[in-house]
Parts: sequence; C-alpha cells; structure tokens
Amino acid sequence: MSAADEVAAAAEHLRRTMLKPDAATLDALFADDLSYGHSNARVETKADFIGDLLSGASAWLSIDIDAQTIRVTQDTALLRHLLTADTNDGGKPGHVVLHILQVWQRQGGQWRLLARQAVRPPV
Repeated sequence: MSAADEVAAAAEHLRRTMLKPDAATLDALFADDLSYGHSNARVETKADFIGDLLSGASAWLSIDIDAQTIRVTQDTALLRHLLTADTNDGGKPGHVVLHILQVWQRQGGQWRLLARQAVRPPV
C-alpha cells in the first residue's frame, strides 16, 4: 500500500469515527499537537475537539467527501477535499459545504492528523 493510500485509509477512518465518536480511536488518530480549525475561525486543541465530539456539542450526522487529493512528502501528507455534511451542534441542525485541508504526519509508523482547516467556498 502506498503512503497516499495509507493516508486515505486514515482519513476515511476519521470520517467514520466522527459519525460515531470513540475516545480511544480519536486519540489514536489525532496527533497530540492537533490544531483543528473550523470555518468560523474557532481553533481547537486535540482535547477540545475530542470533548466536543463525545459530548455532542459537535455532532456529525452525515459526511460526504468529494474531490479528494493527497500529496505525500516524506512523513507529511497534505490532504484536500470538499466536505458536505449534516450536523446537529448543540441541538441546532445544520448543513455545511466546506473546503478542507488536513495535514497528516507519520508518527511511530502511524498517520496522525496534525492540523485541519475548513473554509467556506465562495458564494
């Protein structure tokens, strides 16, 4: 399996886990130094984001990924895609379409999410 295929598998594992959050899986997928940027400019740490997922403050009902590209340079991978999702954050249903950049880093033989930034596409 190529490094790009490994990153794609890790990203898919993350997508599935965000739909059904599990603390141990999220902990293993995220780097300790995770910087998780939302489209509203809020930035969370690993602990913040895992806490929001587990508490339901950030709830993903569906996540569809399109136009994914992955570029790997040594132990770092840049993944971009278009995310379309239905959410229920704090009891407020929503629908989002976002451009996503994920930075994955190979740590101890495993790809871990180091950074993520979302931006809204132009209207």
